Amino acid sequence: MSFDWTELLGFATGAACVALTVRASVWNFPVGIANCLFFLVLFTGAQLYADAALQIVFLALGAHGWWQWLRGGERHGRREIRSAGPRTVALTAALLVPVTAGLTLVLARAGDSAPFWDALTTALSLAAQWLLNTKRIETWWFWIAADLVYVPLYLAKGLYLTGAVYVLFLAMCLAGLRAWQRERTDLGRMAVAGA
Repeated sequence: MSFDWTELLGFATGAACVALTVRASVWNFPVGIANCLFFLVLFTGAQLYADAALQIVFLALGAHGWWQWLRGGERHGRREIRSAGPRTVALTAALLVPVTAGLTLVLARAGDSAPFWDALTTALSLAAQWLLNTKRIETWWFWIAADLVYVPLYLAKGLYLTGAVYVLFLAMCLAGLRAWQRERTDLGRMAVAGA
């Protein structure tokens, strides 16, 4: 089993990005942008075209999220962790079906090596990233769902280091969910105490 530098650098920046996100650090965005560049090269070589294209979208979403976290909150200040609410979560989940179906058709015609799974992980990742950009706790549920598909997909493609990093991501997502829930609870207590 051999690894190339692109996969190794993707592993390192990916792990750092998720760790920074767990800590709710805005620095997750520039590290995530570097991670996208490494994975863009890696996935193009593995003929996972949706995952490769997703990296381009993530570059734009990373810039958007970086701005949102710094200036998208009240009075153009930092954004606080909050819940998306049931309506937003239901709409986001409902959009997964047509996005996955449409991408599956496109990817099958493009010769993608795993069109349905590649489309599903792309749809889940886009939903998760959008929720992350607006600092919603539910981002973690979508990332967890994506990682549960990513791990076997990458292992089946022989991307063992990438599969391993996604196992790590899954564990970090569970930690992130707990950390963000705890922080939101603490913010709520401080708001009640200050009222």
